[in-house]
Amino acid sequence: MNHLFMKKIFLLITLIITSQSIFAQKDAELILGTWQTGSGTARVEIYKNGTNYQGKIAWLSEPIDPATNKPKTDTKHPDSKLHSRPLMGLINLWGFNYNEKENDWENGHIYDPKAGKEYKCTITSKDKNTLNVRGYIGFSLIGRTDVWTRVK
Repeated sequence: MNHLFMKKIFLLITLIITSQSIFAQKDAELILGTWQTGSGTARVEIYKNGTNYQGKIAWLSEPIDPATNKPKTDTKHPDSKLHSRPLMGLINLWGFNYNEKENDWENGHIYDPKAGKEYKCTITSKDKNTLNVRGYIGFSLIGRTDVWTRVK
C-alpha cells in the first residue's frame, strides 16, 4: 500500500475514535439540568462535581413549613443535628459516574428527605427529557423507580 493511502486510513480511524468519544461525552452530559420529580413536588438541579454528577433541591412546591411558617428543614434525617438544615439547596444526589457501556449513571446515592433515608441509586435516560431514577437497598432488583422530567 502506498504512503498516502495509509495516511488516509489513519486519519479515518482517528476521526471515528474521536467522534465516538465526543458522542459518549454528550450522552454523559445529558443528565445535566433541572428535573422535576415524579410527584411534581420538587425539582432537582443535576450538575457535575469534578468527575462525578450530583444534584441539589432547587425548588419545592411547598417550601414553607405551615407549622413554623419558616422554610422547611431536614426534620426526618436520622442524625438530629441535621434537622435544622434547609431542604432548599440540600444535596440529595451524589457520587454518580457515567458508564458509557451501559449508558447510565451509577454508583451514586439518593437521599429522600420525606423519609429521612438514603439509598443506592442508578439513573438511566429514557430520552433527553426523561430520567428513570432508581433507588434501592442492596440489589437494584429491590427498589423503586421514579420518573423525572426535564424542566425547560
